Amino acid sequence: MIRLEEIEEAVASLEDGEYGRFRNWFLKRDWERWDREIEEDTKAGKLDFLLREAAEAKQRNRLRDL
Repeated sequence: MIRLEEIEEAVASLEDGEYGRFRNWFLKRDWERWDREIEEDTKAGKLDFLLREAAEAKQRNRLRDL
């Protein structure tokens, strides 16, 4: 397995164009992981408190336009 230090050195040695390609790839991968986590948390009910808070705020006329 590659150590983190080796990855850091490899990234640091990339030319600007290659670094940009790596950065775009990494950001896409990171967002995909985040989306999966949100989906899993939603299915598990971990975000239900947000729905309850929104419903309560609506009931009390405490919602603001964005």
